[in-house]
Amino acid sequence: MKRRLHVFYSGMVQGVGFRYTAEDIALGMGIAGWVRNLRDGKVEILAEAEEKILKNFLSKLNGEMGRCIRETDVDWSEPTGEFSGFEIRFD
Repeated sequence: MKRRLHVFYSGMVQGVGFRYTAEDIALGMGIAGWVRNLRDGKVEILAEAEEKILKNFLSKLNGEMGRCIRETDVDWSEPTGEFSGFEIRFD
């Protein structure tokens, strides 16, 4: 079943390649959505795919970047289908 994942990461998550790592993992798994830095020092991810794939994405991202993550805030909801790929946002 497809799901929508909205995650906020805090810690030393900016300036360490976090967004590029998230993008690389997401693209390799066929996940749609985006990742961006926030002004408060957090990183935000909005992604859609099968729930199992998204859980695997979270696990892989934590495996790669876990040393930088202090806190993770995860919210699950229904997908909208608005994304066609995965990208880094610079807004």
